[in-house]
Amino acid sequence: MSLERVLDIYEREGAAGVVVSVGGQIPNNLAGPLAQSGAHILGTAARDIERAEDRQQFSDMLDDMGLKQPAWSVLNSKDEAVEFSNNVGFPVLVRPSFVLSGAAMRVASDETQLRNFLGLAADVADDKPVVVTKFVLGAKEIEFDGVASGGKILNYAIGEHLENAGVHSGDATVILPAQKLYVGTIRQIKKYGAAIAKALNITGPFNIQFMATGNDVMVIECNLRA
Repeated sequence: MSLERVLDIYEREGAAGVVVSVGGQIPNNLAGPLAQSGAHILGTAARDIERAEDRQQFSDMLDDMGLKQPAWSVLNSKDEAVEFSNNVGFPVLVRPSFVLSGAAMRVASDETQLRNFLGLAADVADDKPVVVTKFVLGAKEIEFDGVASGGKILNYAIGEHLENAGVHSGDATVILPAQKLYVGTIRQIKKYGAAIAKALNITGPFNIQFMATGNDVMVIECNLRA
């Protein structure tokens, strides 16, 4: 699926707009170019999709909101990534930005693994940044799936991963509704989810991934798609 092909169909059909919140990662990546080409994006605005997809912008937003997140760094060189990992301590999680969640995502336990995984991630990411994140051992991963309109959540569900954080959502066993979360953790998840939906002015489906150790909740990422 390419920008040119979508625009051809858009113009031929005289479409009122384009839905980019279904169909995986490719429609999300096309949101910005489509908007710049004059197409009407239905749902969350292209600029807000970019704020969620771009690790630096999303992290800055979380910092402004006072929401916790694991320590992370954007890859500029393998040596910088190794220095960061030594500072925060192994293991670390390597993953590209602007790709389907889980693509080239690896947990590196030492410098040799890190350098190997960085090469793989760079190939998948193309010209997009590769992110190295502190991997928190023993943390529980929590999924917040919802639908919002104008930044206000209309409906949501909270699920917990049976496996500890680090297993990609597509491969994990998710229990829905969550069964073994502290009441305080659930309250924080709801509060953070509502705040992020408002900050990104979400309209449509979205998914936010959290990790928790006890009642200490941190934000992993937000995907503005079904």
